[in-house]
Amino acid sequence: MTPGPIPPLALDPEQVRDLASTVRVVRVLLRARFRGLTEREVALVRGPAGWAEFGPFLEYGPGEARAWLAATVEAAYAGWPAPVRDRVAVNATVPAVAAEAVAGVLARFPGATTAKVKVAEPGQELRDDIARVAAVRDVLGPAGRIRVDANMGWDVRQAREALGALAAYGLEYAEQPCPSVTDLAELRTSLARAGIDVPIAADESIRKASDPLLVARAGAADFVVVKVAPLGGVRRALAIVAECGLPAVVSSALDTSVGMAGGLALAACLPELDHACGLGTVRLLSGDVVANPVAPVDGWLDVARHLAGGMGPVADPELVARWRAPEREDWWRERMLECAAL
Repeated sequence: MTPGPIPPLALDPEQVRDLASTVRVVRVLLRARFRGLTEREVALVRGPAGWAEFGPFLEYGPGEARAWLAATVEAAYAGWPAPVRDRVAVNATVPAVAAEAVAGVLARFPGATTAKVKVAEPGQELRDDIARVAAVRDVLGPAGRIRVDANMGWDVRQAREALGALAAYGLEYAEQPCPSVTDLAELRTSLARAGIDVPIAADESIRKASDPLLVARAGAADFVVVKVAPLGGVRRALAIVAECGLPAVVSSALDTSVGMAGGLALAACLPELDHACGLGTVRLLSGDVVANPVAPVDGWLDVARHLAGGMGPVADPELVARWRAPEREDWWRERMLECAAL
């Protein structure tokens, strides 16, 4: 597929109403705190092309959640483009756990040779980040790749100090160390002048921005991290990557396997993909809603195993029933309709 101009976020109210009538809300516990969460709540829906997931985090307003709904509608009605590769390398994800817990976390990602490590966690200090990254390096060995994700947790000064210290462990890149595009550009220049070899990846500056191409025009990043749901679907994410012109890494939004399939579909159809993707976070959930989870085997996701004919996995009724939260379904239906009305 050749990406074209970035398509607008268009929603068909009738399609949204039809999907809202099929809502099943699930609430799945996490194995460890992640992004401040201990559980993940999403709405599962079903359309002509199969099951889809609507899972903007609970604090997101309708303006931000609207793109997530567009991705849901795409999955439920259109399916996804044809893949150009048959498997996708997946990184391990290490939450902001104590250093002594790192080996246990990495054991959930057998075969992974790349790890993304959460840093800049509120309530923790730089020494905690250093100890966690050092523990990851010990487990992965010298050939493993380590990337850190600060989720906008530092200002430029803090980021320069932290990355100067963490660079000793060999970083593939630092993901969204600062909040703004201006800060990222300043940090990137500052690191280069100081001889600190840590490339910068933009995440929130792509998926939360009104102009997702600004980061590329400003020379503020070396990589873009793209997530299907916040960017409005696979086709729209493809177009954004093409317009940015930077190497892309596909990541997830802490999805169940139903939502994770969209990330796999994007990674499978990107024209170029040279880095492991953050599509292994199903391992962070204590359960799932499909019988064959979209989880890596020996560090890889097999495209044909999880995507058939441009469609994702089928939700298992018994597993949905296990995690279902029916008391939340009216709230999620109203949320969908509110997003569609904008």
